[in-house]
Amino acid sequence: MKVISADEIDAALEPRLLADALKAAFQTDIVVPVRHHHDIARPDADATLLLMPAWTGPSADKPYVGTKIVTIYPANGMKSLPSVMGTYLLIKGDTGEPLASLDGARLTLWRTAAASALASRYLAKPEASRLVMVGAGALAPFLIRAHCAESPIKDVALWNHRPERAEHVARELKAEGLPVRAVHDLESAIRDADIISSATLSNTALIRGAWLGRGRATSQCRSCKRTARCICC
Repeated sequence: MKVISADEIDAALEPRLLADALKAAFQTDIVVPVRHHHDIARPDADATLLLMPAWTGPSADKPYVGTKIVTIYPANGMKSLPSVMGTYLLIKGDTGEPLASLDGARLTLWRTAAASALASRYLAKPEASRLVMVGAGALAPFLIRAHCAESPIKDVALWNHRPERAEHVARELKAEGLPVRAVHDLESAIRDADIISSATLSNTALIRGAWLGRGRATSQCRSCKRTARCICC
């Protein structure tokens, strides 16, 4: 069985090609059971175990079974560890033989960003050039790269509840050649945006409907229906 690291995933994937692959997958006969959600009582902070299985339908030429296993431990920040970790197990669908174990957290970042960009392919104007990214966590750079690969983005306004984090991420992405700038006024940025992408853990609304103009495209989690915890997908 192969073990595929985050670096190997980064080297193998390209945003727009992944969006194309997701489009094809969404149109394929794939069985996706309801995600398993388990609460784990902990003395520091309750944790969560998520199990997300799927497999190709009986008509598939090459059948596969896959399961993503994700843990969410909110108290990990106090231990200098990521709060979200996981793995993806790929299995041969005709024999049950394990084929590969992939870094689940990295795979989720790529998949979520590509799915958001794919949605903008149908929801956003073809000439959309201004993107607002709400949140500057681990997912934000992947979302920005994916949307810049999908649309003719000329300006990316990055907002975060901690401005210094937005400044840091903006500098890193600008060094990659992406047109990213940190902003402090979220409302003004939203009013000027063509596409809005939000990836935060906020439990309160950050974007007001009154700020949105006609033709604006937004993306949200398909499971919890919020523009927040992308790990649900």
